[in-house]
Amino acid sequence: MSGIADPETGVRISVRAPKLTKSHRIHERLESKNYRGEITIEGGNDRMPKLNPQLETVGSGFAAFLAPPGPEVIRFTVGQPDFETPGPVVEAAKLALDRGETAYTRPQGSEELCQAVAKHLTKFNISVEHEDVVITPGCKQALLYGMMATLSPGDEVLLLSPAWPSYDGMIRLLGATPIHVPVNRENYHPNMQNLEEHVSPKTKVIIINSPNNPTGAVYSREETRALVEFAVKHDLWILDDMIYSTLVWTEEGYTSPCEFAGGPERTITIGGWSKGWAMTGWRLGWIASTPEVMAGVKKINVSAATHVPTFLMPAAEVALGLESEVSIMADSFRERRSIVHEAFSSLPGVIVPEPEGAFYILCDVSGTGMTDIEFATEALEQAQVQVIPGSLMKGGEGLIRVSYATSAENIREGVRRLRHWLESRS
Repeated sequence: MSGIADPETGVRISVRAPKLTKSHRIHERLESKNYRGEITIEGGNDRMPKLNPQLETVGSGFAAFLAPPGPEVIRFTVGQPDFETPGPVVEAAKLALDRGETAYTRPQGSEELCQAVAKHLTKFNISVEHEDVVITPGCKQALLYGMMATLSPGDEVLLLSPAWPSYDGMIRLLGATPIHVPVNRENYHPNMQNLEEHVSPKTKVIIINSPNNPTGAVYSREETRALVEFAVKHDLWILDDMIYSTLVWTEEGYTSPCEFAGGPERTITIGGWSKGWAMTGWRLGWIASTPEVMAGVKKINVSAATHVPTFLMPAAEVALGLESEVSIMADSFRERRSIVHEAFSSLPGVIVPEPEGAFYILCDVSGTGMTDIEFATEALEQAQVQVIPGSLMKGGEGLIRVSYATSAENIREGVRRLRHWLESRS
């Protein structure tokens, strides 16, 4: 058999080479005597470099239960609005393309868009200069930037648990350690005593997400004040994920840590367009903080992404100016929130704290006699209803997450199926 022989194994590897000139053949004969190629073959020695070992500590989040089922299945799993992106936003992107806005531009985002974000944040009593706003490829990237700017390997990050799984994965990728702190089970609000018991000299950051995914909780002003005082006491950074700030069903609404003494100088505010404007696939987010923090974030952004697509920036600016479209979507979720809470509360063995924001409820299904994994698996197989089991999040055992970003008809039909299934088991 013709080919190249690996000198360490003696195995010959057949090859097909292009025709060579005479001088090339002479050079080939000289080189072949000392062939030391790095070809990997079955049964040979492993000479590949190793992957980042931190990858082994990162889970896949909700992925196992997010796979699209058949059309007959009612999905309570997808965390995105069931609305089309508002027409004016789409049209603005098209017009930008028609104008040829496809070249490199200002890395942190156009000045006009950064000004629009800074103006939007004033609605929540957050005061930042537009120079201290960076537009990112999605809210996730903004969160990662915030972590990269504040964390070193070995640092610890406090998560109010159960927490959105991506926080845990990002923290681990950076060589830091997520510390999951249980919230009050009856309403999923912060438990300050638990926080005091979990903070340590290694703690560097606390992440706040209110309105919350997966719990649907919205922290009160006094709770947010207490979290800021805790951060000041222990000298922590606050990463405030406000992605659901337009979807709040409590009278107080979303409260920023920047409203309280010690908050503005240690808070990194992170948000985006995905949820409130039905723009999940546009992958647009923002991050804002003090000039000192943002100087570091700008370095990270230039190295990691340069900037978001140029032609999307005018569209994002238009979105921030919309009021009626955003209100219509929010009002629809508010109505569905009442429907889903009443419906799921009526199921045997299921306990549902009243949802206060976002478009999620977190149900305690331990009263059914099943684990959350058993509940989610059997619900899909026997009732043709898809939910997220809480065990995919640390601290979520015995719970299921339900997204009500679906029609009222789907909510009612899904609950009808679940009731029939649960009653047939008894």
